[in-house]
Amino acid sequence: MTMSNIEIPLIGGPQPVASDNADSPLDGVRVGVVTFPGSLDDRDAVRAVRLAGGSAIHLWHGDRDLQGVDAVIIPGGFSYGDYLRAGAISRFAPLMEQITAAASGGTDALPVLGICNGFQVLTEAHLLPGSMIKNDHLHFICRDQRLRVENADTFWTSEYAQGEEIVIPLKNQDGQFVADNRTLDELEGEGRVVFRYVGGNPNGSRRDIAGISNAAGNVVGLMPHPEHAVEAGFGPDASGRGEVGVRGGTDGLGIFTSVLKKLVG
Repeated sequence: MTMSNIEIPLIGGPQPVASDNADSPLDGVRVGVVTFPGSLDDRDAVRAVRLAGGSAIHLWHGDRDLQGVDAVIIPGGFSYGDYLRAGAISRFAPLMEQITAAASGGTDALPVLGICNGFQVLTEAHLLPGSMIKNDHLHFICRDQRLRVENADTFWTSEYAQGEEIVIPLKNQDGQFVADNRTLDELEGEGRVVFRYVGGNPNGSRRDIAGISNAAGNVVGLMPHPEHAVEAGFGPDASGRGEVGVRGGTDGLGIFTSVLKKLVG
């Protein structure tokens, strides 16, 4: 057995999650998680998929084979060190060429989720409009963030209620979403603003936008990290105000169960 086949648990962490969920109808859904040089949260995204009941497939940026996955997650981190611009080099990776083509298809277009750096990659690949620039305060930020679900009809949000407020962690330096007013008006008018910051704008994003989708709703990008809010006792507190007590927030799990149930249904 090679080291690449061994799941190394965190010290003091929960028990390892099985890669297949034999009793779940969702276990047949294969969700690919891409790893770039500098990816930080790919293992977290893999774990989130498995906790949601799906089968997580590791995908390497330099390959051209999507391995028959049903959906793809582009995780957070600092791909290629965020040189040039965050996500600017990753868009040219061989695997991104395959993802872009598959996500731009017709009724069978591949569902794609970009989280933080993944959101930045999706804008650079023109799968989503706009761009991500430095936070308006020019500092890295890390905190539990309250969001409002503005669109519950995408592949990645169908398990939420329209207008529902959730709390998931936010950590970024290039998290300010910008676009011209025409693009912003189109996003608003077409219901493509998926998540909006509540209780204060953490990075200066236009119109408090935290996440958006493409017109078909199969491609979604958001800056906060739902994969860090999927396990009771390890996620943010339920209020987002930092009360002392057990941090039991699992508000991010719905992102991953949404795409699994959508694909099965």
